[in-house]
Amino acid sequence: MSTMTAEVVKPRATKPPPRPASKIKASERTIEGWTEIFKLLADRSRLKILLALAQDGEMHVSALCDLLGQSQPAVSHHLTLLRMRNLVGFRRDGKHNFYRLNSNLVGDLLEQFFTDTGNGHKLLQFDDFSLAYRKK
Repeated sequence: MSTMTAEVVKPRATKPPPRPASKIKASERTIEGWTEIFKLLADRSRLKILLALAQDGEMHVSALCDLLGQSQPAVSHHLTLLRMRNLVGFRRDGKHNFYRLNSNLVGDLLEQFFTDTGNGHKLLQFDDFSLAYRKK
């Protein structure tokens, strides 16, 4: 006895052709600026420093050392990197340095980003939320 098996062949579903990617509206200068900031903020200690300065305002290095549980040379290294990118500023009082958040760079990059991508608006619309920018 022989058994025959029939194979049912289903037609392949046709996928619509992919949409061509549109040109990225952000300028190379804006992309490079944000790339550098995100690299710096990818470090947990540097992110904590910026958040602490945003929350508490100007802080002495020793307060940041206590907050992070790190040595003064380690915290100073992070602050130097942030200062080189103009994310923090400082003032010297005798032998002591006090650091503060410098929002000019971030503000300028946000302004450029929304100018580049916001179609003349200061609003980006996502599926579940909107991101708005307003300069004081």
